[in-house]
Amino acid sequence: MENAVDQSTQSSMRHVIYDHFGERDVLQVVSSEIPGLENGQVLIRVHGAGLNPIDWKTRKGLGFAARQIEDSLPWTPGYDVAGEVVAVAGDVTTLVPGDRVMGMIGFPARGGGYAQFAVAGADELAIVPEELDLVAAGALPLAALTAWQALFEVAKLESGQKILIHAGAGGVGHFAVQFALERGAHVIATASASNRDFLAELGVHEVIDYRSSDVADECYGLDVVLDLVGGETGKRSLHTLGEHGVLVTIPTVTADEIISAAEGLGLRAHGMTVRPDVFHLDEIAELVEDGDVKVHIERAFPLDQVADAHELLEAGHVRGKLVLDCR
Repeated sequence: MENAVDQSTQSSMRHVIYDHFGERDVLQVVSSEIPGLENGQVLIRVHGAGLNPIDWKTRKGLGFAARQIEDSLPWTPGYDVAGEVVAVAGDVTTLVPGDRVMGMIGFPARGGGYAQFAVAGADELAIVPEELDLVAAGALPLAALTAWQALFEVAKLESGQKILIHAGAGGVGHFAVQFALERGAHVIATASASNRDFLAELGVHEVIDYRSSDVADECYGLDVVLDLVGGETGKRSLHTLGEHGVLVTIPTVTADEIISAAEGLGLRAHGMTVRPDVFHLDEIAELVEDGDVKVHIERAFPLDQVADAHELLEAGHVRGKLVLDCR
């Protein structure tokens, strides 16, 4: 089994860990041996590692992923990677060293993305289109899969339907608006005034400034609402739905109360948790290749600035995505 990088050039790697839950200061950059491979796995030289809200919530000990890892700290966070395959296990026939790949890896218990090298299952990885830079590709999988599964598996969005997408300029949101437009939907998005032009360039039909307008006054009879904010925003948005409409809410912490509120109004609402799906990722890669979907990176941080990256991530209001440049 081929399970290491050429040891004459490199045997150790730098990666991020935390050994207890807490604020940003628990994040450390350390050196360790490059991991070996088990059957079905490949070793990736990571170029980009995407940052997602689940990363800071888990670091603080919040949510279901934290329960999965609390007994196995220290732990390397990161579920999104893109880079170059440098080694494959002996039973892997689908990928070879040199392949440009991306994937949502090690979810939820293994993680490992915030690193110069990461181990992934061959079945977690899609080929990165030549049009997409590998650092930017690292920011795509989890957010794009969340948008895709929410729209097409849960909401079953169809051409001609009207959809409201909250936080349309954010990580999941900017993918969701592009997927919905590509599917032929009429897309309304909420955003701050500073993101109006960004969303207009993506092709959004209507942009509502959530700071100055109430969606329940602006929208009615909608087929789908994608709620990426949760809480009162999600509950208020139920009033925009048509009789047969559906709201999909992503933040897990308020999902139950929004679903209960929907039932009280005789409407449909669902929560969801993203899952790795390489077939969906291949479809998304095809849209990127065709120029129908773009990945917007607000900022790339070197590995050493991971705490600064988490500070920006945790504050919210990121346009598109943040990524660690692990090269």
